Amino acid sequence: MDIDEAITLTQDRLAQEGETMGDLIGHFRSKVSPVLVGEPEWQRIVECAGGLPIILGALPFGFELPLHDQRPQADLGVSLASGTATAGFFHAAAGADETARIVSRLFRQMDAVNSRLREIVGPKLMLEFDIGSAGEGERPLPGVFLRPGERPIVGASGQVDDVNVVVDALLSSVGWASNEAERRQVQRTYLTQPEDTRLDSFGVFPSRERAIRLAVMGFKSQQETCTYLQEAGWPGDLAAVRDVMSRFRQRANIVRSGANIDVREDGLGPTLGLTLIVKQRYTKDSRYWLDGLTDWDPFLGALGEEEIVVLDKLAALADWASTPTPLFGKAGRYVLLRGIHHIKLVIAGGALRQAKAYVFLVLSAGVT
Repeated sequence: MDIDEAITLTQDRLAQEGETMGDLIGHFRSKVSPVLVGEPEWQRIVECAGGLPIILGALPFGFELPLHDQRPQADLGVSLASGTATAGFFHAAAGADETARIVSRLFRQMDAVNSRLREIVGPKLMLEFDIGSAGEGERPLPGVFLRPGERPIVGASGQVDDVNVVVDALLSSVGWASNEAERRQVQRTYLTQPEDTRLDSFGVFPSRERAIRLAVMGFKSQQETCTYLQEAGWPGDLAAVRDVMSRFRQRANIVRSGANIDVREDGLGPTLGLTLIVKQRYTKDSRYWLDGLTDWDPFLGALGEEEIVVLDKLAALADWASTPTPLFGKAGRYVLLRGIHHIKLVIAGGALRQAKAYVFLVLSAGVT
């Protein structure tokens, strides 16, 4: 059974299990430590997921976990694909719901004849819902992300037009007008990339101050990372970046690194998200979602030496990754896989301020 058939089968079965993602996520409470997500915080996630169709569970979903914060809270991330039953839900809801309108606009661009957007990013997008990080009672629009999984955007390869296509799609989806100064800044960040690096994702947060979030991955050394940031015009403290990278390189074998930057019309934002990679993988790799259970141990050990990290949370995170686990529902058998996607170190004001873990769950009825 190929992956598309497995997703369709999983969607069909999930449709028999309940109505919403809230129904589905509610079943996984025992899989998530209360140290990472407390009970009131979990109920906020379930409430948010209650506005999404349960068939979204056929694609990877997960949580953003703030390891620097004593509060046991999380944000929710989900994946969507055009040309599926999920797409039909968002098209139908677009008349009354702003999130659905954003998704529907992107899907229509992906599904257009000879779509350049689809040639680059494929049929998928991601939504990130601020729940724990939002104020009590607030329901901001989710962040929207596209990843060039079909035609990777690689440094020093002359793909400015591809960059423009993805950025224009995101801007139009959230109703932001094109801005020439902003476009030049985005192009500068791409043209500064060294070869063998990738523009791994593009994102916007329509309820936040306007910026385009870019994730540039694949830097081979500390020097290459810092040179890129300097040439791209990042206004932050490079000494702080060197200090953080040096500390982690002394504790673990860092093979590559990545930079998450916010691009604005007046340049780059002052906050940097640094991703240090202990095992390089890309989205199209056959075992992308199948990290070994111990792959993250050296990095988690290195992270535990940072003063900002809540050690109880780190211990709970170490138990997150699991071998494929069989589950049984009303409609039949599923297999659940849990893992750590990446960990982001946030540098601002000349110091490491935050550490966030991005964890995923993959549920499939097509795995035997």
